[in-house]
Amino acid sequence: MTSIHTSFAPMTQVPGGPMALQLDSVTLTYPDGVDQDGTTRALKALDSVSFCAEAGTITGLVGPSGSGKSSLLAVAAGLSRPTSGSVHIAGRELTGLPERELAALRRDRIGTIFQQPNLLPSLTALEQLVLTAHLRGSRGKRLKAAATRSAELLDLVGLGSEGNRRPHQLSGGQRQRVNIARALMGDPAVLLVDEPTSALDHERALSIMELLLATTRDFHTATLVVTHDAELAALTDRSISMRDGRLEPEPVITPS
Repeated sequence: MTSIHTSFAPMTQVPGGPMALQLDSVTLTYPDGVDQDGTTRALKALDSVSFCAEAGTITGLVGPSGSGKSSLLAVAAGLSRPTSGSVHIAGRELTGLPERELAALRRDRIGTIFQQPNLLPSLTALEQLVLTAHLRGSRGKRLKAAATRSAELLDLVGLGSEGNRRPHQLSGGQRQRVNIARALMGDPAVLLVDEPTSALDHERALSIMELLLATTRDFHTATLVVTHDAELAALTDRSISMRDGRLEPEPVITPS
C-alpha cells in the first residue's frame, strides 16, 4: 500500500484478525414491473455476493454507476434486508434480527459516512456529534461525557478549534471531517463510506482518504469505501470491483 503521513499513530494489523464485516452469498432483488402474462419481473441488484473484511483494514469498492455498490452498502448497513444470504457485523448476524435490535446495532456498531455530510444547519460542529449521543438515550453525566468525547473526536480529525462553527462556516472538507467524527461517536466495528471525496478537489480528497486510513487503524474498524477515484482506491489495503451486481474476481498476483 502507498505510504502516507498523518497525525495519527497507526495500529499494527495482525494478519488473520477477526472478520468485522462478512457477507455470504447475498442476493438482493427488487420488483421491476410485470410481464404481459402477469408475471412479476425482478431486478437483481446483488447477485450471490460474498465479501469479508478484517478489523483494522480499509477496502476500496469501485465500479460503474448501477453496478450494485450502493445496494451492497445498504445491505451491509442493515438498511436493506437481503433476499437471500446472510450479513454479519462483528460476528452478529443482521438478517434475522427484529427491527428494534437491528436499529440498535446500526446505531452503535455501524458508522455511515455519506457523500454529502447532511449536517443540521442550526447546530455547531460540536453539537452535531453530541446529538448522536442524545439520540442514543444519553442524559445527565453520560451526555456530559459525550460532549467531552465529541470535543476529542473533533480534535482528532483536525477541527479542535472549530467546534463552535456551524456548517455554513466550514469548508467542504471540514464538513466531511465532522461527518467522519460523527460516525465514530458510537463503538463502530464497521465504517461504510459512500463517495466521501466526490465534491472535493484533489488535495482535500487525498487528506480525507488519509484521515479514513488513519481512523481505520486507530479505531480498528473494517472500513469499506465506495469511490470512483482509482488513485484513492489504490491507497486502500485492498481494492475490489463490482459490475452487474457481482464482485469481479480479484487478480492473482504471483511473485516475479
